[in-house]
Amino acid sequence: MEARPSVVIYTDGACEPNPGPGGWAALLRFGAHEKTLSGRHPATTNNRMELTAAVQALQALDRPCRVELYTDSEYLRRGITEWLPGWRQRGWKRKGGALANQELWQALEAAQAGHDITWHWVRGHAGNRDNQRVDRLARQAMRTTT
Repeated sequence: MEARPSVVIYTDGACEPNPGPGGWAALLRFGAHEKTLSGRHPATTNNRMELTAAVQALQALDRPCRVELYTDSEYLRRGITEWLPGWRQRGWKRKGGALANQELWQALEAAQAGHDITWHWVRGHAGNRDNQRVDRLARQAMRTTT
């Protein structure tokens, strides 16, 4: 059996004001190779951009990988690692009712299938070079008007 490639991913989302125009970005690193992805939405929320960054990054992988995914969003990390099984079991609802961003959570669940992912939380704006890089890229995308 062939060993899975190891990929490191950093993701971030930005929205200003929240809700308002938003951007997302991801950095994918495979050995010495790097790829950055980013995009924007004219009317969104920060949480939607955080989820979109992770979905887009995982969808960019062309084969099953071992992934170390870093995010500064507790909403993203806890949602995918802790809360998602309960949402699925309740028919994609929270205990208190409707689940925000349901279609993105479902897309993220599908995008992570086949990969061996370890989800990491990093403190935002705390000196992590790669986290700061994707933050800058997400903010640049957010401000792009094309």
